[in-house]
Amino acid sequence: MSKLRVGIVFGGRSVEHEVSIASATSILEALDPSRYDVSLLCVDTEGRWRLGGPGAIPSNASRGEEVSLPAVPGDGTLLSAKAGRPVGRLDVVVPIIHGTGGEDGCIQGFLELAGVPYVGSGVLGSAIQMDKDVAKKLLRAEGIPVVPWVAARAAEIAAGAEAVADLAIRELGLPAFVKPASLGSSVGVSKAKTRAQLVEGLRGAARYDDKILVERAVNAREIEVAVLGNDAPEASVLGEIVPKAEFYDYESKYVDDDTELLVPAPVDEEVAERARALALRAFRILEGAGLARVDFFLDRDTGELFLNELNSLPGFTEVSMYPRLWQASGLSYPALLDRLIELALERHRGRAALERTYRRG
Repeated sequence: MSKLRVGIVFGGRSVEHEVSIASATSILEALDPSRYDVSLLCVDTEGRWRLGGPGAIPSNASRGEEVSLPAVPGDGTLLSAKAGRPVGRLDVVVPIIHGTGGEDGCIQGFLELAGVPYVGSGVLGSAIQMDKDVAKKLLRAEGIPVVPWVAARAAEIAAGAEAVADLAIRELGLPAFVKPASLGSSVGVSKAKTRAQLVEGLRGAARYDDKILVERAVNAREIEVAVLGNDAPEASVLGEIVPKAEFYDYESKYVDDDTELLVPAPVDEEVAERARALALRAFRILEGAGLARVDFFLDRDTGELFLNELNSLPGFTEVSMYPRLWQASGLSYPALLDRLIELALERHRGRAALERTYRRG
């Protein structure tokens, strides 16, 4: 049996570029070379696709040959950008570009046009999971508990950050969290305890996104659940993030060694069952496919469980929470990747079987 040709697409024009490289490195090391013929496709910081040469690793693949993938259904042939000659083929893609251009439906739409199967949610699911404001509106409408919030455009903040801050304080009070609507890895997130800090946080977040959220701060434990599947998704055991910083910021995630990841999370079984049920409901509501990490706040004072967000392409190093949750649930890191690739092919077959031409009668 011939090997499956897998393209790992990573990097991107996002503030999470380096995080993506770390995820791609772990994925490359875990894919079984007897089953997969792997191509490294680094999207550099200018948006050009680079094909890593023989023996390349993700950290140096950006120096490879520039290539393109025609955005028309075909056989997944990669072409040299200069010579136009074929330089490889793809049977399936693992897109692991975190943040802008990777989780927001952009690359998913491109791969749909190219007719190449890919891991993870489709265009709509990726886009709505990425936009925290839209996702929270949909979840709230379906009765999923979410933390109260207000949203503002960057243009409003530029015209009067003080007025935006005053509105948020009237609606939510202080302390509050400020965050870009469509970024991950806690980039641009801050906690405001005073009006001045809120104004500063709004202006800082507006550097990264054109829509900003202000959320009521909750005295909460941070609980996470991993979801895996397409039409019949499953939920993992729970994990808990215990940062030493005041909240789980970028440094806590990727720099500090003091952050604790507790798997399984020390919570009552009733809480665990509630979180898993909510995670699966939210996955369906937000058009999830393949995978998602579902993040919750567990209020220390009231015991209430609030759904914070879904991450359609979560961090994927071996020590990242998503694969660790599945490992604790009985699925190893390599087996998890095998399953994600199977789910990508399964979803593609289902969509390819749909009729595209109207036939009367």
